[in-house]
This record gives sequence, structure tokens and C-alpha cells, in this order.
Amino acid sequence: MIMSRIEAPRDEHTGNLTDRLLAGLPAEAVLTDPDITASYANDMASFCPAGAPAVVVLPRTVEQVQHVMRTATELRVPVVPQGARSGLSGGANATDGCIVLSLTKMDRILEISPVDRIAVVEPGVINAALSRAVEEHGLYYPPDPSSWEMCTIGGNIGTGSGGLCCVKYGVTAEYVLGLEVVLADGRLMSTGRRTAKGVAGYDLTRLFVGSEGSLGIVVRAVLGLRPKPPQQLVLAAEFGSAAAACDAVCRIMEGGHVPSLLELMDRTTVKAVNDLAHMGLPETTEALLLAAFDTPDPTPDLAAVGALCEAAGASQVVPAEDAAESELLLQARRLSLTALEAVKGTTMIDDVCVPRSKLGAMLEGVEQIAAKFGLTIGVCAHAGDGNTHPTVCFDAQDPDESRRARESFDEIMALGLELGGTITGEHGVGVLKKEWLAREIGPVGVEMQRAVKQVFDPLGILNPGKLF
Repeated sequence: MIMSRIEAPRDEHTGNLTDRLLAGLPAEAVLTDPDITASYANDMASFCPAGAPAVVVLPRTVEQVQHVMRTATELRVPVVPQGARSGLSGGANATDGCIVLSLTKMDRILEISPVDRIAVVEPGVINAALSRAVEEHGLYYPPDPSSWEMCTIGGNIGTGSGGLCCVKYGVTAEYVLGLEVVLADGRLMSTGRRTAKGVAGYDLTRLFVGSEGSLGIVVRAVLGLRPKPPQQLVLAAEFGSAAAACDAVCRIMEGGHVPSLLELMDRTTVKAVNDLAHMGLPETTEALLLAAFDTPDPTPDLAAVGALCEAAGASQVVPAEDAAESELLLQARRLSLTALEAVKGTTMIDDVCVPRSKLGAMLEGVEQIAAKFGLTIGVCAHAGDGNTHPTVCFDAQDPDESRRARESFDEIMALGLELGGTITGEHGVGVLKKEWLAREIGPVGVEMQRAVKQVFDPLGILNPGKLF
């Protein structure tokens, strides 16, 4: 219904669209060369269709974003907001004839307040750049997606992204205190607060987090910060089976431990990382578990967790000797998805989150699915959250293998739902998982979400074709 209200601008209208945009934007902010606009057509997801944008706009100010949205509303042109396009669900993919609204030029850190423990930033700020900037003030911005060196805060907010530290510190949504949002008709709305507490009215801030640009354009964010913790130390534990590693995870969480990181890499992932980066990880293991603590003295915590790993059947437990060795292990984990892509050239990266108690069943099920379809599927996971990333490796030039990859991907999502989980823990729905969102939340849930969309975007011009 939403898509039916939108018609891509006909060729004779494209010039008018460009002229109208240029009335409120500098010439260098409006890109119309088809070879250039095509490079903005999609994010990093496989099997997600993308259209041809009519124009790409790179605003630098809130007022310029407002002008774009007013123009789009007047001309009934769809708008697809984008950050770094590092997403994995097709949520930033263009539609035919749309305005791609790239927010990467809005990259200023406007304020860092050590007293209020907040940062005020524009959406194009790179996650790692923010982390380093607040660190200079003795502060810490915890959300750290694996793509933190390139992904933007706006993209993190749009997808509700997570990261390696979520087991202790939580996800992006827990750090977004307030937003400034340009609505579909160009009006500017503020949500949330700068204060440590606040419950005035509906929590519209949380509504925008994870909305994938379908309700409004985030142009400014107030983010909560924490005091900078001590340098974390990492422990690596090798296991003879994924089930044993998952048992260790359950023992650690049941024991009341609060690691700053609890990550898992299966045999396939470990081998892929070694092949790519020659990091010397132990390929004899079936699963490698990484646990870290950032307490003032992590030694007792690491020792206790090491003992639990051994009780669960770990063949070897090795604490890192120093921060440099810890960082090397974390770098190996961050390379996992890139390394798995190198196995066959193309990947479909799933993002199924299950209850921690079902983590072992999830990994066992993925192994069975890989065997059923004759595919290589590596699994890395934010094990402390139950958030798994089964990654299907395949040759995109092989039609039969591509078909099997797609079918295996769907079976993995079905498995996650059967185990009481969710189809996405941090990557979002986008195009890739639209039908699965409907299965997870049901017809009444879809109806209510469509109703919310209608309130904020009655013409259906904001990121159409995503979510549902």
C-alpha cells in the first residue's frame, strides 16, 4: 500500500527535481552523474534488489536536509537515507528514481560534556572517531560494531546496532538519550533529553532507534557516555565441540560473572581468519571462546572463568599476557566476517539472536543445515548475548549454489524462531528479512507498525520497501 503511492520521477521530471534541490543546496552537494549515483545504490547485503537513484544529495546542515524533505514531499519522490552503507540487510538500498540522502558529510562532534556524560553528534560521525574523541576526556562510548572504523552513528541508530561489548554494556538504543529528526514533510522535531533521567511523554527516541530511516531523518543525537574503564584483558579457551563452548557460556552467565566481552568463533571461522591474516589461531579447535574483563584487577575474574571453561571441557585455556595480546585476539574476532567472505567470494550474513540457554542448539542446528545444503557456513557470535552470525559462504556465479545459500539462510532464521529467538539482533530487517519480520511479530504486529509508519510518513516516501 505504501509503495503504491510512490511513482519514480519520469525522465522529464528529473531535471525539475534537480533544479528544485539546487535551489537550497550547493552544486557540489547534488550528484546526478549515473556512474556516480550507481555507486550509492546498495549496502553490503547479498540478495537484496536495488534501484537506480535519480539523484544523490550530500547535505552538510539540518536546513539542507529540511529542504530535501520539503522538495521530496512536494514532488512525491521517495527518499532513501544512507550512512556508510556498511549495513547487511539492504536497508540502505536505493529504489528507482529516489533521492539518496547520504548523511556522511554531517560528521561533526558538536559537544562532549564530562559533567553530564553526554556527546552531541551529527549522524555522519564515524563510530571509532567518536570513541577516540571521548576517550581524551576520560569517557567511553560503548557500542562498538565490528565495522566501527567505518560505520556511522546515524547508521548505528537506524539499525539499532550492537557490538562486541554488549554483554556488559548493552546496545546502541541504551545510549541514545535524545534526537533531532527531520520529518517527511521537512519539519524538525526534538525527542528525548540531555538529562540523566526523563520520562516526559511517549518514548519517541526509542521509536526512531532501529526504524531504518522509515520514520524520519536523524540529524543530531545526544548520546550517553560512561567513565572510561580500565584496559580489558582477554582469555582464549579452546573446545573440542561447539556444544562444550556453549555450555561454558551458560556456566559463566549462570555464575553471575559480568565479562566485558564473551565471543565465539567456530572452526570454520578460525580457519578463515588464519587464511586471511595468518594470525596463528589454533585450527585444531572446534570452537574458540574469547572472554574479557575490564575491572581494575581482571586476574581473579579470568581465573574463575577459565576454571568454568575447563569444567565445560576446554582443552586449553590461555589468558592474554598484556593489552597488546588482548587486542590481537579482538582483531581476529573483528576480522571474522571479512575472512569468511574470502572463502567463496560472497556471503550471506545472518543475525539470529536466541536465548543464551539455546545457543548450543542453535550452533548444532546450523551445522546440520550446512550439511543438508552442502555449503560452508561459519559461525561467529556475541555468545554472551546469544547473538549468532551464521555466515553462508557461496559462489554468486553459481546459480545452484546461490539458490542453496538462500534456502539455507531461510532455514537458519526459521531455526532461530523455533528456539524462541529473533530474526535480527543488531543488523535490522531492511529488504532481506521483510517476510520474516511478519512471521516473527504476526499480523496484528504488522498492522500496528504500519499504522505508526502512516502517522510519521503519510505519503510513504521515507525508505519505501523496507521492513514490511
